[in-house]
Amino acid sequence: MNHLPLLASTLFYFLSCCWAVLSFRSGEFRAGRFNVITIALGVIAQSCFLIQQGEINHACPIRTLPEIIIFLSWAIGIFYLVIGTTYRISLMGTFTAPLILGLQSIAFLLPAEKIPSMIPMNPWIEMHAALSLVAFGAFGLSCISGMMFLVQERQLKSQHPDPIFHHLPPIRILEEATIRLLWMGLILLTISFAAGWIASHSILGLKFWISLLIWGAYSLVLFLNQKHRLTGHRLALSVIIIFFFSLLVLPLIGYVSDLALR
Repeated sequence: MNHLPLLASTLFYFLSCCWAVLSFRSGEFRAGRFNVITIALGVIAQSCFLIQQGEINHACPIRTLPEIIIFLSWAIGIFYLVIGTTYRISLMGTFTAPLILGLQSIAFLLPAEKIPSMIPMNPWIEMHAALSLVAFGAFGLSCISGMMFLVQERQLKSQHPDPIFHHLPPIRILEEATIRLLWMGLILLTISFAAGWIASHSILGLKFWISLLIWGAYSLVLFLNQKHRLTGHRLALSVIIIFFFSLLVLPLIGYVSDLALR
């Protein structure tokens, strides 16, 4: 296995994090192109790694927990490049890079898992799993957007706002980006469920029902937002709580499920 692309991507995300730390310490939050470039290079390097793993496994590279975490961090990077540049909020990279670096570091620290090559992967199941992870990439970036919303909201209420206040996007833009990311993630997760149902064998397990619960939670958040029952503050808090809940629970359930199959 060639880990060079993965090490390169980790270096690019680390450089982005260093830039963020230096910016915070200096008080100069220039929303320049550095974050966009380093994260784009990180995504490209991750893509090379995932392509290589796919060729080795002859399947989508999401068979082990480290691969799943790397795929998820790759999806978050992709959505940042789409949403962050669309809304001209490149400072979002200051919040995105540490999350991706943290996830990728966890993937490095996890022990290598043996892939059972004798078990063929149903293409519909692969599609179900891959789209689910891409959906959670959108949810992950909506979590980051929600965090930025809370930071900006706090700065607006402060009598002495920090320098970051003048460089963060307006609250309206952050709320719009959060909602758009939620819709994208929910649509992708719905399609992934449809792919699972089309699969030749059942996917009804604890992980599926927890995923369905998360789908319902995000759907409820969007429904309440459409009915103007959620303030921007509560919307941001909701997406942060749901994402970190799913980030903690789904890998744990997957590990328990694997133990039950042994």
